[in-house]
Amino acid sequence: MMRPCDDRDFELIWAIINDGARAYKGIIPADRWTEPYMSCEELRRQIDEGVVFWGYEETGTLEAVMGIQQVQDVTLIRHAYVRTSSQKRGIGAQLLSHLRGLTSAPVLIGTWADAVWAIRFYEKHGFQLVSRPGDFVNANPLLRIGVSPAERFC
Repeated sequence: MMRPCDDRDFELIWAIINDGARAYKGIIPADRWTEPYMSCEELRRQIDEGVVFWGYEETGTLEAVMGIQQVQDVTLIRHAYVRTSSQKRGIGAQLLSHLRGLTSAPVLIGTWADAVWAIRFYEKHGFQLVSRPGDFVNANPLLRIGVSPAERFC
């Protein structure tokens, strides 16, 4: 079941992000990796800046979270994580589809350039690479949906 998250879910959101982020350890440049990956303070700051989290709940347990944020004329998908124990079951795809249905604005998603599995996941769900990996040192390539081929790369 999809549901909006609220303040009561803060610790669960934080735990799911840090559990799911383990997949990026060794992929994220060492100077960018921290333990935990996201601090409570950083999560609070992101929420205060307008990231609204949605969750996927199964049998009363929050299994995944994904944030959505309106910035100017685009929608950002932020912090898309599924518990390690619940990955590879289509939960991330369901959350992504749900969040895409909440907006008519162009959608942007950032991920690490070396996280090829994440890039493939988003491409499988209709997103196109906006910046090519390697264009910027330590840059997060952006993926977006609903753009013309001429807008594919920036």
